[in-house]
Amino acid sequence: MYKTNHQYYIYIITNKKEGVLYIGVINNLERRIFEHKNKLVKGFSSKYNLDKLIYFEEYQFIEEAIKREKNMKKWKRAWKTNLVIKENPNWEDLAKNWYN
Repeated sequence: MYKTNHQYYIYIITNKKEGVLYIGVINNLERRIFEHKNKLVKGFSSKYNLDKLIYFEEYQFIEEAIKREKNMKKWKRAWKTNLVIKENPNWEDLAKNWYN
């Protein structure tokens, strides 16, 4: 039997520094960020123009990623902001050079 290694991600996107935050979980981060940037999926992220990837974490197992996402969604905004600032103090778009 062949076991494949999967990658899952939790991510945070925003519209501007200290703006609206969205937390999601996905198995293909590049595709999902492309969808956010191009408003291909209608919903919260397109409504608030959330297209800047400011934070992400990688997981091998989907259960871990979902557990982390659900936990983070319960956090106070200050905790989320502090997490971003710790890893990305200038709130740079981590995906700004992913696409042409």
